[in-house]
Formats: sequence, structure tokens, C-alpha cells
Amino acid sequence: MHPPSIDRLARAHAGSGLPHPTLVGLARRVVAEVPADQVEGVLDSAVAKRVALEAREVINGTGVLLHTNLGRSPVSASGNDRYTNLEFSLADGGRGPRAAAVTDLATMLTGAEAALVVNNCAAAVMLALATLANERGVIVSRGELVEIGGGFRVPDVLAQSGATLVEVGTTNRTNVGDLVTALEPNGGAADPPVAMVLKVHQSNYRIIGFTESVSVAQAREAAPDEVVVMADLGSGLLDARCQWLAGGPPSWLGDEPGVAQVLADGADLVAVSGDKLMGGPQAGLLVGRADLVDRCARHPLMRAVRCGGGTLRMLERTLTAYANRDLDGLPFWSLATTTCDALRQRGASILTQLPNDRSVEMIDTVATTGGGTLPGADIASVGLALPGDRVAALRASEPPVIARAAEGTTVIDLRTVFSDQDAPVTAALTRLLDRTRA
Repeated sequence: MHPPSIDRLARAHAGSGLPHPTLVGLARRVVAEVPADQVEGVLDSAVAKRVALEAREVINGTGVLLHTNLGRSPVSASGNDRYTNLEFSLADGGRGPRAAAVTDLATMLTGAEAALVVNNCAAAVMLALATLANERGVIVSRGELVEIGGGFRVPDVLAQSGATLVEVGTTNRTNVGDLVTALEPNGGAADPPVAMVLKVHQSNYRIIGFTESVSVAQAREAAPDEVVVMADLGSGLLDARCQWLAGGPPSWLGDEPGVAQVLADGADLVAVSGDKLMGGPQAGLLVGRADLVDRCARHPLMRAVRCGGGTLRMLERTLTAYANRDLDGLPFWSLATTTCDALRQRGASILTQLPNDRSVEMIDTVATTGGGTLPGADIASVGLALPGDRVAALRASEPPVIARAAEGTTVIDLRTVFSDQDAPVTAALTRLLDRTRA
């Protein structure tokens, strides 16, 4: 049996929207790997999977604002895909500093002396450890030896940086005495000598009950001047005062620490994520003392962890919105602080446009920030509920609507749906109800 024509197979899938050369490559791969009588079925599946991999907009109806699988914080692209003055000085025509606008905004918003931009918070921590604590000790409370997504753990990051972990305290209680003992020459950390106290914010879990921890201010007071006190905030709240919100900090934010406050408490360096509570693109900020930031900027690892121009432009737009207190420029905060009354009005409008059956109803729901932030924090919300597990059918809509299903009910949480997406949500529900009746 002769193998099927590659060109014919590719053209048969032209309706998939994939470029012809991509379809040719998929067809060749399948023809080479499976028997001829199975090619068409396997190719159909391969094309469908390839289409599903294409980056595209989806409607987040899960109620998780920082949904890791959906890109965490929603942020609009800069729209500038041509040349930029990324490392070019328009003032004198020479080479200019990379990310200067971003670092200037970051220092202005946080009160830091200097700032550095890398590709994520883990990179910021790794860079600081490799620069300032290589072959030296780093004190971390046992209650802060966290694991983040993907199985990455603080002890592993320290090991890769060349630093030596010095554990203090217990899982639930660490006090200043534990810190002082570890800092003393005979406290068990003299070989190697301690270079840093690392405070890791418990942003993705909580320890409650009989607990005690050492604050940044206490750590700075206890540690000698030559020992760096660094805070890994991770979750990325710039300022706990939330001056960009007319009503100030929302209740669900709780006592979440802000970068500005942690620096004011005495931290020498603070590392944060850009795509969590900051509401920007995936990036990491390292802010703090100018001499320490400068040393990190000159470390060879910096070249490996720096951001691309597109990320820098999006981060600049995000920080500019903070500086201007422009809530419309901060999609995460705009979504998170929309009133439930406004969500109910939108839900009622959608219901009036659906076919005349009563299977879809508006309900009160609870949204979350997600993304490894604010564990246990609930945000009152409003959703549209329909019986049965309909998540697959909604996901097949155009654009895909990502809903959640539990206890025999499917819910589209409007907290995470942009108002200009109400029309496609209405259309997706209408098609679903029409098919159900048919």
C-alpha cells in the first residue's frame, strides 16, 4: 500500500486555520510514524491538538483572578512591535541603560534606592543569593522553607546559588533568640559565615495557632550591618496602602505586606513577582539598597535572567498606571474590586438575552486571587449557574469559556469575566441551551 500524499493530507485540513507548512510538517511526522491505514485518524487528532496549543484569548469564568494556567494576571500588550529605544539614549545617541524607565518607576513607587528587573521572582532571589551569599550561610526559618509551583523549593534554590542553608526555629515558631544564636560565631553557622537573613513570605499557605515569627524589622535589628536582610515577598503587592484604589485596601487583602512597607521596616533587598498582586506581566523585581542592587546587576547570571523588551514595555505600562493611580490600566485590580451590584446587573442582562428557559440562574459565589497569593482569602462574587457538567461544551465555544463545575452544577463566575466579554458568554450559553433542547 502506497503512503498517502502529504500535500493532499495537508490540504484536507486547511480549514483548521493552521499554516500550510505546519500542516505539511504534521502530515510528514504522522506518515512516518503510523501505518498507512491509520494516518488520517491520527492526523485528525494531531491537528486538533496543535490547534489547541495556539496562544489565544479565552474567557476566564473560573473565579480565580490570578489563574496560573490562564496566564495569571491579565495585562494588555504594549502594541509596539517595531523598533524601540530599549538600550539607546535619545538624549545623546549612545547606548542607554536597559529598563531605565521601569527601574525609575519601581524606585518611585516603593521608596527603594535602586531596582533591577529579571524574568521572575525566583530569578531575583537566585541572583541575589549567588551574588551576595555564594559559599556563605543564609539563615531561613524552618517555617519559611516553602515550595512553590512545579516542585521548586527554597532549599533547592539556595543550593543552586552556591549558598549554604542555615535553618533556625521550628515549623511553627521562630524567635529572635534563634536568629541571634545562628548569627553568633559559635552558634553553628560560623563555617561558613552568615551573609544573609532571608525572610520568605508565606504567600501560598498559612500556619495558624501556636505560632511565632521574626519580622523584617527584628531581623534587621538583630543582624550585624554586614549581614544582608532580604525579603522574598513573591506575591508582589507594591504598597499595602493601595493608593490606586479610591476606597483604600479591600478587606480581603488582610495584612498582606507591601514592598514599600517592608523596605521601610529595614529590608536591604526585596524580591517580588510582576504577574501576581502587582497585576503585570511575568517578571521579577529586585529592589533595595543601591550598592547591593548594583552588585547583582554586574553578576554574570544577570545576563541569563534579564527580561526581553516586550516584557519591559508591559511592565512599564503597569507601573505607570500605578503612578497615575489609573485603575483602568490595572486589569487585575479593576476586576478584583468591581462591586457585586455591578456584577449582578451584568448577570441580569445576560439572562434576559438567553432562550426562554429557567435552567440558567444567577447565584452568589466566592472568587479567589489564586496564583499562590492570599491563601484563604474570599472575594464575594456573582455567577451564572446551570445544571450538569458543561465545562467541556463551554470550553469548545469560540472564544473558549473556561468555567468550573462542582456538585452537579457548572458556574461561570463573572468576577473574572471582563464586561466586554458578556456578549460572547451570552452567545456560548445560547448555543449550549439550543443544543440541549434539540
